[in-house]
Amino acid sequence: MLYIYSIIKQLKKMTTRNYLTNLIEEKANISMDTVIEVEGKEWGLNIIPLETIVETICNMDTATQKKCVSNLTMIDFKNGDVMHFFTYIAKFIAK
Repeated sequence: MLYIYSIIKQLKKMTTRNYLTNLIEEKANISMDTVIEVEGKEWGLNIIPLETIVETICNMDTATQKKCVSNLTMIDFKNGDVMHFFTYIAKFIAK
């Protein structure tokens, strides 16, 4: 747990955009051009680039950004698939 605390402390020094960009490009080895397809209630299939999802997270209030970074850090720490989280955000955008 101390290790996670030190990582979170370091992340506070980085901007949210830098953290997300580094996570996507280095750790997850995913391109920012990756497209996520989700169904929306009103418009049917939505095709949302990962770059748009990052932009959406960066435009959220500070508390929500911190929560997103914290969740992604835990997912990454447990070797989970961060794309599941980004798909969750894409579903939120598609509503």
